[in-house]
Amino acid sequence: MNTDAPTFDPDLLRSYDQPAPRYTSYPTAPQFHAGFGEAQLREAATASNGDPIPRRLSLYVHVPFCTSPCFYCGCNRIITRDKSRSDGYLARLYREIALTAQLFDRDREVIQLHFGGGTPNFLTPAQLREVVDALHRQFHFSAAKDRDISIELDPRFIKPAEIAELADIGFNRASLGVQDFDPAVQAAVNRMQSVEETRAVIDACRASGFRSVNVDLIYGLPRQTLAGFAATLDTVVEMRPDRIAVYSYAHLPQLFKAQRQMVAEDLPDPETKLALLQAAIEKLAAAGYVYIGMDHFALPDDELAQAQQRGGLHRNFMGYTTHADSDLIGLGVSSISHIGDSFSQNPRDLPSWEAALDEGRLPVFRGMRLTEDDQLRADLIQQLMCQGEIPVAALERRYAIDFASYFARSLESLQPLVDDRLVRVEPDRIKVTRRGRLLLRNIAMCFDRYIEQPAATAAPHFSRAI
Repeated sequence: MNTDAPTFDPDLLRSYDQPAPRYTSYPTAPQFHAGFGEAQLREAATASNGDPIPRRLSLYVHVPFCTSPCFYCGCNRIITRDKSRSDGYLARLYREIALTAQLFDRDREVIQLHFGGGTPNFLTPAQLREVVDALHRQFHFSAAKDRDISIELDPRFIKPAEIAELADIGFNRASLGVQDFDPAVQAAVNRMQSVEETRAVIDACRASGFRSVNVDLIYGLPRQTLAGFAATLDTVVEMRPDRIAVYSYAHLPQLFKAQRQMVAEDLPDPETKLALLQAAIEKLAAAGYVYIGMDHFALPDDELAQAQQRGGLHRNFMGYTTHADSDLIGLGVSSISHIGDSFSQNPRDLPSWEAALDEGRLPVFRGMRLTEDDQLRADLIQQLMCQGEIPVAALERRYAIDFASYFARSLESLQPLVDDRLVRVEPDRIKVTRRGRLLLRNIAMCFDRYIEQPAATAAPHFSRAI
């Protein structure tokens, strides 16, 4: 993909601002159904073990607990100050680890482990060590230099001294939530977090040998101003994290009760929100960050940027990753797995997840087996989201199709985007232009069989494209 900063055209972005999936999977989660359960997951795991060259494994562990609610949040989390609640959760998590590990051949290496939430550092370093140790007992971890063990951290609830303990456990990547350093914005979203405590955690990660630190920002929050967000960007750039994610806030109070605590009138108007995005793109480009795609930026020497340059970037439920050749195993409430040609998800509510494990069952409540068409379109959308192009000739060879005939309807939907110079049709590929790089989701929708073209219907997995 071209590493130049994307073209920022406010009129163009406004014209394409519609609800769109984030494409962390294809098909997207609303297509999962209750007809896929434990038996189907076992079949998928057995089939994946039987591949001529079985894929390596990536593990995701969901920790749902948070000490206090951030009003903007749409994640699956449980608000509690009762630290003892983690004991019962971990007891069942160990059962799930043992049940799940039995499905996979022992010689399949784990190349990636990620803790998300919620707030993973709701758990103490000692508890995190116990979880990692339990995983090591049940799975075979790779000793490769590119093995990732990562964790999402809330800088408000971890001491710099504890970072050294995490490094000793094996963690080598961290992602920190910041969102905005403006005190007025922090008060509006119920997340007071100082620059000093954030910098202290970043410095501690570096001192402890972490390979990469990511910082999350959000634009479109209540009381955000161009001057305030620009100051936040300047501060973050000065801290020099390896990666920066700049997410668009999706205001969906009908779906997320916590968002009702915010004053809708405090949200920036559409013009201001676009200006916030423009400020982020321009400042990060000026500071030397490479635009990876969607919401993500990285320094040129970061592994994400390097993976994209060599064509090895991948996108899954954890976001962009360098480990394309792995099956994803989700553990914990609401987690999603991608095993072979299947997706499966654990219950989103804690009681249902607990009940399944108490009965000795794998906690699967929905999923799906991908058809050949699903797999083809998933491959296409993966290449589009990660590399900024659709490799027409390669897909024709790989799936024995005539691209123009097979995707005739999709190409008809794509034509207005071609006319607007978002993509360029070449003999053996369809290439995203600089004008189209901020609109990858809109381009992908043209090839999504589950979406009625040309407009999408708003659903929980959709957020505004801008």
